Amino acid sequence: MSHTIKDQKKLLARVRRIKGQAEALERALENQCECSAILQQIAAVRGAVNGLMAQVLEGHVREHLAAEDSTQQQREQNIEQLMTVLRSYMK
Repeated sequence: MSHTIKDQKKLLARVRRIKGQAEALERALENQCECSAILQQIAAVRGAVNGLMAQVLEGHVREHLAAEDSTQQQREQNIEQLMTVLRSYMK
């Protein structure tokens, strides 16, 4: 069973919290709140997304890269896929 299926409830809860934080950020901008409050909300959204990324990334590494039944070729492909995602994420 895939780690995203196994952890689906936790991941969806995180995504819903992020959605709520993004909506709060939108409201703050619409209501012309102080820039410090907006910056704080942006930091909260970014932290939440980073936490989600870390959780999914850890599951991916444990399930796909550390899998003992993977061939060397499969591991190399998984590593390349992961590196592509990480490069994109870090831009």
